[in-house]
Amino acid sequence: MKDIHIHNTDSLLDHIDKIHTTELGTGRIKKNLNLETDDVVQYCKNIISNPDCRIYKKGKNWYCEAGHVKIVVNSYSYTIITAHRIKP
Repeated sequence: MKDIHIHNTDSLLDHIDKIHTTELGTGRIKKNLNLETDDVVQYCKNIISNPDCRIYKKGKNWYCEAGHVKIVVNSYSYTIITAHRIKP
């Protein structure tokens, strides 16, 4: 994958308490992942903090992949932009 730069993932994990999303982001994530929970931020934090989660940075965003889920987090504001299922 060209343009993907593996960075120290501790940078994202060290600031996991700053991760948040907007009201629109909450709706988008719930829809994309077909979630029942209203706490999508905690759901995403659980995935991101999973030791099996692959975290990499491309441009201004962190990409976090675990299982069949990919989460996109802005690296400056720690806002979860979107999350979606990865096709197997």
